[in-house]
Amino acid sequence: MKTAELRQAFLDYFKQQGHTIVPSSSLVPADDPTLLFTNAGMNQFKDVFLGRESRDYNRATSSQKCVRAGGKHNDLENVGYTARHHTFFEMLGNFSFGDYFKREAINYAWTFLTGDDWLKLPKERMWVTVYAADDEAFDIWNKEVGVPAERIIRIGDNKGAPYASDNFWQMGDTGPCGPCTEIFYDHGPDVAGGPPGSPEEDGDRYIEIWNVVFMQYNRQSDGEMQPLPKPSVDTGMGLERITAVLQGVHSNYEIDLFQDLLRAASDILGGASTTEASLRVVADHIRSCAFLIADGVMPSNEGRGFVLRRIIRRAARHGNKLGATQPFFHKLTAALVELMGDAFPELVRSKAQIEKVLLQEEEQFAKTLDKGLRLLEQDINELKGTEIPGETIFTLYDTFGFPVDLTNDIARERGLTLDYEGYEKAMDLQRERARAASKFGIDYNDGLTIEGRTEFTGYEHIDGHETIRTVIVGGEEKNAQAGDEAIVVLERTPFYAESGGQVGDTGLLTWSGGRFQVTDTRKNGNHHLHIGSVLEGELFPGLEVDARIDHARRQATALNHSATHLLHAALRRVLGDHVTQKGSLVDPDKLRFDFSHFEAVTPEELREIERQVNEQIRSNTPVATELTDMEQAQAKGAMALFGEKYGDTVRVLSMGLDDYSVELCGGTHVSRTGDIGLLRITSESGISSGVRRIEAVTGEGALQWMDQAEQSLRELARLVKGSRESVVEKVHSTLERTRQLEKELEQLKSKLASSAGTDLAGSAVEVNGLKVVAAELAGADKKALMETADQLKNKLGEGVVVLASVEDGKITLVAGVTKSATDRVKAGDLMKHLASLVDGKGGGRPDMAQGGGNDPSRLAEALKGVSDWVAKATA
Repeated sequence: MKTAELRQAFLDYFKQQGHTIVPSSSLVPADDPTLLFTNAGMNQFKDVFLGRESRDYNRATSSQKCVRAGGKHNDLENVGYTARHHTFFEMLGNFSFGDYFKREAINYAWTFLTGDDWLKLPKERMWVTVYAADDEAFDIWNKEVGVPAERIIRIGDNKGAPYASDNFWQMGDTGPCGPCTEIFYDHGPDVAGGPPGSPEEDGDRYIEIWNVVFMQYNRQSDGEMQPLPKPSVDTGMGLERITAVLQGVHSNYEIDLFQDLLRAASDILGGASTTEASLRVVADHIRSCAFLIADGVMPSNEGRGFVLRRIIRRAARHGNKLGATQPFFHKLTAALVELMGDAFPELVRSKAQIEKVLLQEEEQFAKTLDKGLRLLEQDINELKGTEIPGETIFTLYDTFGFPVDLTNDIARERGLTLDYEGYEKAMDLQRERARAASKFGIDYNDGLTIEGRTEFTGYEHIDGHETIRTVIVGGEEKNAQAGDEAIVVLERTPFYAESGGQVGDTGLLTWSGGRFQVTDTRKNGNHHLHIGSVLEGELFPGLEVDARIDHARRQATALNHSATHLLHAALRRVLGDHVTQKGSLVDPDKLRFDFSHFEAVTPEELREIERQVNEQIRSNTPVATELTDMEQAQAKGAMALFGEKYGDTVRVLSMGLDDYSVELCGGTHVSRTGDIGLLRITSESGISSGVRRIEAVTGEGALQWMDQAEQSLRELARLVKGSRESVVEKVHSTLERTRQLEKELEQLKSKLASSAGTDLAGSAVEVNGLKVVAAELAGADKKALMETADQLKNKLGEGVVVLASVEDGKITLVAGVTKSATDRVKAGDLMKHLASLVDGKGGGRPDMAQGGGNDPSRLAEALKGVSDWVAKATA
């Protein structure tokens, strides 16, 4: 059975058992700050397990794409060198949300693995583990399924703390958790290794193929285990592992999927052996890189983008070890799309973008390798001793992505060693900084827990007569008095809660003798939280209030939100289908839209994007909304918005001529495109590698922006003594005149530098055979100082030059040493000394260095001491 066939068989089996097949979620977890990447099948169901979210089904099955290459769950360093470690893998799973529990879950797993209609694995080769205290699971396996007691192993708290066990599963330090039972396959006595729990368990004989988690608790930050509202089941079976078992191989890299990838990689790299560890690295890494890019992650120097960049560079480095001299990694995308595109259509849609991103990263890495080599050569030339400092090794790695093993190879060729201890210290400091600044360590239980749900009526209404369900003051449920800041939860509400980039509504809740100012509306699970303060009166549960939103603010926001949809569609039409939303902000004043694109949008492209959007606005077509299921929405071509979570029923928004834009969206919108009035793009910029940002205004805001632009144009025309029509020509003429004057000024400065050089050469002092000049040049900028220093070096023959100038309380310093004297005096060392005397920093090459300072009062003394410093340095 091939990998693709096994994936489908698993889904078909559980569909027959009443499970809903749920598509894999993105590798970028939605609304879960505790995770760097999706790393388990249950991630997308986390809120369901916690009771914060409900679905139309209580049984689900999926084949979830996962990445473990950063953060707490990180297999990167082992990939390519072991049989089963990967950066990317698929997790087959079945889930029960308060429906069936231990008995059914165990029997489902056993039937699929051993049943005659399914995988037919020999029962006598199956071993089972249970949590030591879970007698119920033990009895089900032994008395009902029939697994002999000697093949059922109890695993206790074997990791040094309560519940710290191989058979007690937890998502993280907080969140859903519970005991688990694992199924192992015995490859037989010909393979080394012992059963789970034994000293030899790390061998390859007994391989875990299925893990069934009995989700019973929600672990709090203080360690308390709170029972979940409904005991549930989360199971996982690694697709690659079970495929290896079925295909009779001991390494995941020997299954059909990887063999095809390895052959493709070998062809690209000129016939490298498919058993090479480096080729396995390349074959593994193309999957994680391609899927991450398809899910919108772009290489960068922080967060998820940094992990992606690290994986790409690791693949490039291993390709170099196999003889690659040109970019190659991106070429493997086509083979991956052919192998996995049917199961994951996002690969097909993003193929061109994946190839472009990978190629650009490969080319950039080649340049950084070049820079790193030059830096290493410079440091080796200045080395005192035979050990390359740890800081140098770390800088090469951290700044240039320079592999430590490559640094070691070069050092060995020169008879040098590496300061590994210093390197590890620098790495530890970086890890501490990363942990301190981590965005992925937030307690998932910080939110409020409120029963029921709030019915949103705001699509049709801007006001309503509603009943208060809960009032929260200072984190406690209690009545609110005048002056209290509070959170109010209503049974129903017209207030839109912040979501999908659209800001929450503001407005008023009023009742006889009371008013509550709503300053923001946010979501908490199935509820809308009305955040604000009591202006007068008392708020309490059961009170009936009149709820009215700020309609003008809502309408202005709706204009910008609808325009964002048209803008997104125009971007894809003008720039290409690789454009996907990376974030947005929609408020009453403007819209901001972040999107994936690897170069600046040209002025011509911006004009065309703006033209297309305004064409759709002028068409004044109705904006249509439809409630349907995800499958029908996707068939209609609807796009999902970044950061949104979608239930079983989705809201499809269509607008423009011939459905110009079709997206899934729960936001509030205009009735017709003409309501938007006008869109003007106000800026376009890059915010990170591969991500651009457009800001725009609509309606009244667009008219105000145009009025301000017109006023600025008229003022500019007045300043250049021209008319509105001639202002461009006048400005062009002024700029040309300015450039000519700057050129003449540079020529004059050059002449002055030459003259100053001649004058200063006569003031040189001889120190141990070197002529030394140290002087301040009033009014000289850095360029003039550099030119004067060069002039002096030529005139002195063999000597040292230090020049300084002061402007606005800041010192500029230049130090130069003639080539023939650099074996005795280093300009960089001299500059570091000088800069420290004037509260500054500096450094540079042995023959030329630059620096600055913040204390002009100490400059004269510092210059005076140059000769003494040179004397000591040359003694």
